Amino acid sequence: MQDVATSLKTNAFTKAMIVDDHPLFCDALSMTLRTVTQINEVTTAENLEGALQQIRDGAKPDVIVLDLNLPDVNGLDGLIRMRTAADTTPIVVVSSMADHRMISSAMRAGATGFVPKHSQREIFRSAFDQIENGGTYVPEGVPLDTDPSRPVTDQEEAIARLSKLTRQQANILQLICDGKLNKQIAFDLSIAETTVKAHVTAIMRKLGVQSRTQAVLLAQEASFASVLRDMS
Repeated sequence: MQDVATSLKTNAFTKAMIVDDHPLFCDALSMTLRTVTQINEVTTAENLEGALQQIRDGAKPDVIVLDLNLPDVNGLDGLIRMRTAADTTPIVVVSSMADHRMISSAMRAGATGFVPKHSQREIFRSAFDQIENGGTYVPEGVPLDTDPSRPVTDQEEAIARLSKLTRQQANILQLICDGKLNKQIAFDLSIAETTVKAHVTAIMRKLGVQSRTQAVLLAQEASFASVLRDMS
């Protein structure tokens, strides 16, 4: 039975999507979430593409629970693709790859929380309580470090920068990577060329680059092509 504090929440999650390729773990996690939160509707996907397709088909979960070790992703690629596709929907990473560096990298790449797999139910309760109330969650003792200036690999740095882009900016970056000029981008997206120029300026500022070529190289560094395809 849920406690009074939980029952009084006005912003509680009720719908969750779990993305994990282990059916037994999905079942166990679904049961845990139903027990410690107000989530009563759970959908699952065994790979990232299946989850992205559900979102393209109109699925609107209140929270997404994502494993990093999926058969169709490479490292943090799955998280950044999901972050881009899901807009502002909170993403909670639940993974066995839970060293401090991985947790910090996942948070920099856009995760709202990180819970190690096989954590006790009370850990999940605490994590979701904090996230439902607009906060973030990392395990106790792990410094919450999302500072992009902290030394990371080139790919992680590129992912952190790219995670700042809006959906429209990601669309425009895709077209830049395709070699299209501002006038062509404006035509393809049915927007004014001046609007495209403003977006390009914002993209380069967010990515910390000085030219379109540098923006394309940064996207390639992060293996971001798959992210951009998701936005088309």
